[in-house]
Parts: sequence; structure tokens; C-alpha cells
Amino acid sequence: MAINELRSVSTFIKAAELGSLRKASEELHLSPQAASKALAQLEKHLEVRLFHRTTRVMSLTDAGQRLLEDVQPALLGVQRALQRAKAAKDEFAGPLRIAGPRTTFQPILWPLIEEFCERYPGIQPDVLLEDRIGNWVEDRVDVGFRLGSSPHEGVIARRLFPLQLVICGAPAYFERYGVPNSLAALSTHRCSAFRHPATGKIAPWHVKLDNQLVEQPVIPTIISNDEVLELHAVVSGKVLGQLAGATAAPYIRSGQLVPILLDHMPDTVYYFVYFGSRKSQPARARAFVDLAVERLTDCSHYVLTGKELAQAMDSIQLGSIRSRGKPR
Repeated sequence: MAINELRSVSTFIKAAELGSLRKASEELHLSPQAASKALAQLEKHLEVRLFHRTTRVMSLTDAGQRLLEDVQPALLGVQRALQRAKAAKDEFAGPLRIAGPRTTFQPILWPLIEEFCERYPGIQPDVLLEDRIGNWVEDRVDVGFRLGSSPHEGVIARRLFPLQLVICGAPAYFERYGVPNSLAALSTHRCSAFRHPATGKIAPWHVKLDNQLVEQPVIPTIISNDEVLELHAVVSGKVLGQLAGATAAPYIRSGQLVPILLDHMPDTVYYFVYFGSRKSQPARARAFVDLAVERLTDCSHYVLTGKELAQAMDSIQLGSIRSRGKPR
């Protein structure tokens, strides 16, 4: 016969403490029949009688007394551990495991973490940034960020903001080399390319063509697996680049970079925040997700409006530069 050892032992201890199986069943929120069955299963399992019983009282046998002395401290320890585990779920302290893509996302994530830690100084963020798609279960991730849909089942997603892929260059580049007026013209220009750190492959540029996202081949002048270095190369006027909107936005707004070929700029891929069931989630993870949704959903800081892009493109009088169109 199967035996629920924890229930049986709990019933035994409570009956010993109260001297009544009926009172024990009430204390444990069990029916009298369930309590009697639990105690009977324990005695049958141990092949020993634990109580002397009459119609009015019950008292421990010698074997019952020895068992009580042995198991009572252990059960109290288990109960305390369970209470601590339940309380920890609602604590705003302890580790918070956060995962996200390394490329493009570092400057986005840090302001969130900084604000969160100011609110809850007892929390220790444990941040894992990788461009590979890891296993969030094995990596014990509480909150994850990524582009597009999650490869993992059983996670909840909240959409944040679109990834704009902006082809852009510095005014100095356009003054020296001219402005490509079509995708085909890119073949005669100096372009940067990004080598994916996870795969080692050179990532193609992606453009919108007839409302479809397609790969645009370029002949790279500079190749890097680091987005910051690629950004420096573009800002310095050495090459054109296709940069994430969140990366390029402050430089476009300041006039250090100018977007081009806007009709071909894709913005159909979104960043998402992922997390497990909110019912079983630690309170600190729920709070971080809420902050991410509040700060990043359609965040204008990381997304350039059509008006901003058009004004930036017009700001250097591309018409006069476009006519020069110097090749690489």
C-alpha cells in the first residue's frame, strides 16, 4: 500500500502533541477518516504500534515515544525550510538572473538594471549576455530578452519596441564618396560588415524590398565582431554601416550620422521580454519585468520616428551630394 510519509508523520506528531487524533485532524485540516488512515498506514509501514488507544484517550507506546523524539526535530526543520522558501518568493532581495543578446542590447539593459538596483539595493543582478540562443531553463534565467519569438515553450512574452536597421554614414563620408541612391549602388561604396560572435559568419545586411525582408549583399571594407568598433568606423566617416536603431539614434539626432535609403529600412522585428508564469515567479523578477515593460514599450529613446529620419536625411542637402556619387 502506498504511503504519504510526510502526511503520516505529520499526523503522528500532531496526535502525540494534542493527545487526540480528532484534534490533530482539525489542526491539519484533514477529515477524521483521512487522519486515521494516515496513522494506520504509518503503523503498518513500520510494523509497530505507535499509540495505546481507548475510546477516550490515546498515549504513545515506547516505540511511538522513540519515533517522536527522532522525527519531531527533523519535521520542524522541513517546515521551517518550506516557510523560508515560500517567503523568499516575495522577498526583494537575492539574485536575479537576466539573459539577453550581447549585440545591440548592452546600452539598453544597463539603465534598467541601474534604476532597478536603486529601488531594490538588496537584489544582486546576475547578467548573462550572449548572442547564442541558450537554454534558459538550464541557465536558471528569471527574465530574458531577445529579438523575435522565443525558442522555448512555456514562457510568457511582452513586446517592447522594434529593431530598426538603419543604413547610415557620417557627413564626412558622403562629402568624400557621395550618397548611394539605390541598393544596387551600395556595391560601389565602402561598407562595414558584422561577424556574428556566436557563429563566426559574416551577417548580411537586411533590407525591405516589396514589403519583404531580404538579404542585401555588400562588399565589406571593414569586418568586426564588435558593434562598438563598427559604430566608431561609421561615425569616423570611413565606411557606411547598417546599425541598430537604438545604437544609431543618438548619433542621428546629433547630426553625427545621416540615414539613407529609408524606403528600404526594415522595422518588423521586435525586442521581447520573456518570463515564466507570474504565479510562480519571484516578486523581484515580476518587478523587473514590470519596469522593463514600463520603460521599453515603444520607447521613443530607442526608436527614430519617420519625421526624425526624413529631417536627418535632408539636413545635409543630399541632393547636391548625390549627384557626385563617387565610387569606392
